[in-house]
Amino acid sequence: MFDSIANFRDIGGNVLPDGSRVRKGFLLRGGALDKLSDADRALLVEQYRLRHIFDFRTDLETSLYPDREVEGADRIWLPAIDQSTESLARSSLPQEAYQNLGPWLVQNSTNLFVQDVTRRFYIDLVMNEYTQLQYAAFLAGVVNTRDGAVFWHCSQGKDRTGLAAAFLLSALGADRELILEDYMISMDFYREELEFYESQVATEAEKEVIRTYIAINPRYFTAALDLIDHKWGSLLSYVQDALLLQDSDIEILRSRYLEK
Repeated sequence: MFDSIANFRDIGGNVLPDGSRVRKGFLLRGGALDKLSDADRALLVEQYRLRHIFDFRTDLETSLYPDREVEGADRIWLPAIDQSTESLARSSLPQEAYQNLGPWLVQNSTNLFVQDVTRRFYIDLVMNEYTQLQYAAFLAGVVNTRDGAVFWHCSQGKDRTGLAAAFLLSALGADRELILEDYMISMDFYREELEFYESQVATEAEKEVIRTYIAINPRYFTAALDLIDHKWGSLLSYVQDALLLQDSDIEILRSRYLEK
């Protein structure tokens, strides 16, 4: 199903610690929709009744690879990366990286600045106030979707998308184990590509760069969750305080998307 959407999955079916289950067919995540086939688009319209598409990509990514429209679904652009901050720090990836990611990473993985940006990638996302507002808007958008499905994505459907899934799952009552299980599924989709490019670099620091951008980096992802726990006490507290989700919003999400 959905051969034209990279790293697609429905987070429905996950069982929470209290025994409730996330309803299937409503909460969808994946990669960009620039290659969306007519058959997959029909599935989104007819089977899932897709209502909202949340796009966490940058302006450059959306201009290079624009999503195909889906009838009946509003696209909401929520760029998770603060491009003005990136520009000042000179930490944004150049256009050639987006167009030819693997070879660009192999060539630049020895760069100490690229390695440092990679180490901070998840932490910068969760700590940046601009990014927090984008994720707050995402959660509010899910709360305000009264019928049909929502789909959220970035380019590869793993990092910015993975954090969004973590925040939403936390609001639904998931523990860290379940959140990490959902995050790790992306490795299945990118494993072969990861092994190919990892074989072309030598040091562990270089391989960390490849892992982070080609596939996933559980160590860096977990470090960001640890930082959240340290500063906010728990991921749910972060979702409530930093991402502005109210108790009433959590009640709506759980009543709508959970089943016993």
